[in-house]
Amino acid sequence: MGVKFLSEEWAQQMTSALNSSQDFKTAAGSQQAKLQQVVTDAPEGEAKYYFQLDNGNAQVALGEIEGAEATISQSYDTAAALNKQELNAQQAFMQGKLKITGNMMKLMQLQGVFNAMPKAVSDVEVDY
Repeated sequence: MGVKFLSEEWAQQMTSALNSSQDFKTAAGSQQAKLQQVVTDAPEGEAKYYFQLDNGNAQVALGEIEGAEATISQSYDTAAALNKQELNAQQAFMQGKLKITGNMMKLMQLQGVFNAMPKAVSDVEVDY
C-alpha cells in the first residue's frame, strides 16, 4: 500500500527520498530553485504543489510557493505518467502536455537535478 499521489504524505516521502539520495544531493550541489507545479484536473480538482531546492536540500510540499521562478502546468494523467517514469518531462513539453511559464533558462540549468530525481524517488510507493 503506497501513499496517495499529490497527498501530504506523498510530498513528505518525496522530500525524504530526495534528501537521502547521494546521487540527487551531488546533482543538486548548491543550486537554488523554486518551481510551482499545477495539476489542472486532479480527482479533487486543481492541485498545486511546489519543488524547492536550497543549497542541495529539496522540499516537495502542497500549496503555492512565493517567488516561483517557473510554473509548470499539466493534466493529472501527465503528472501521474511523469511520476511513474512512463513519460519524461522533455517529451511531455515537446508534445504540449506541459505548459511552462517563467524562467526557462532556470529549468535548463536544473537538467542534472531533474535527471537524478527518478532514481532517488524510485522506492516511494504511490497509489494513483
